Amino acid sequence: MNTATAEKKPKLTTSAMIASIASEGQRVKAAPFGKALVAYAATRPEIVGLTADLAKYTDLHLFAQAYPERFHQMGMAEQLLMGAAGGMAKEGLVPFATTYAVFGTRRAYDFIHQVIAEENLNVKICCALPGLTTGYGPSHQATEDLAMMRGVPGLTIVDPCDALDIEQAVPQIAAHSGPVYMRLLRGNVPLVLDEYDYQFELGKAKMLREGNEILVISSGILTMRALEVAQDLAADNIGVAVLHCPTIKPLDEAAIVEAVRAKPRLVVVAENHSVIGGLGEAVASALLQHGTTPAGFRLAGLPDAFLDAGALPTLHDRYGISRAVLGTRLKDWLR
Repeated sequence: MNTATAEKKPKLTTSAMIASIASEGQRVKAAPFGKALVAYAATRPEIVGLTADLAKYTDLHLFAQAYPERFHQMGMAEQLLMGAAGGMAKEGLVPFATTYAVFGTRRAYDFIHQVIAEENLNVKICCALPGLTTGYGPSHQATEDLAMMRGVPGLTIVDPCDALDIEQAVPQIAAHSGPVYMRLLRGNVPLVLDEYDYQFELGKAKMLREGNEILVISSGILTMRALEVAQDLAADNIGVAVLHCPTIKPLDEAAIVEAVRAKPRLVVVAENHSVIGGLGEAVASALLQHGTTPAGFRLAGLPDAFLDAGALPTLHDRYGISRAVLGTRLKDWLR
């Protein structure tokens, strides 16, 4: 190879790895998970925090600063993290275990399944960098975590949209009896749901806006994108309804079926996850089981492929989950 003319791949920095998902000028709140957990734990001494060498990058460092005697650094050992969390739960504590989603699911799956879920232990697994929220490649892109976790019996799954969702979800998943897997947005997290008179309720979907032509059923950051696209398409007299499903399991099937039956419109399920095994397939299964046929049905998720590394705006465009590309896809599907 001629090294003088060889193409050089851009070197990804740590800032690219934990890049912000907020658009330029968008309102954000710093560390909503860490702050909410600190506030909730103030009167609940049973709450403990554990991490696998990622306190700073999951915002658990705020908990460590507030309650150092209740914080446990497990090192780069995700299996140990989950095993220890299960042991603490057996002693009556409520552990919040944090790491990156790829490590918490792919590396520690058996420990979640056998140690925590099989015994229905009260462990809250909160994992950052879900889906395509990192500039690194497949080693850090958790694009199949929901598919993996949906298969674990008795495991509640939460995919928050923004800072408000996270703030309100923390006390509810802590109060919930049993294991929870929550996708975690960290750092400067966008704030959008406060404009829609929204309140998080574990297990409930919420209709954020109505529209006659398209119904978007979404979770996580794709709810934020869907709301942006709905505003854009309103200028073209295309009404887009957005049904936010922050709880993936148990899925609010009643709300979904009611929304689909309400009027004949294109149904699009949008998620920051592979089209295999996530919210889209869960919604399709629910509609079939309830005998409900939408006027049209599409999946707007990540492809069944190993995704590239690079800058997030470019990757979101490439894989169809940016505001501009998602809007174009919805208009094309409506034709």
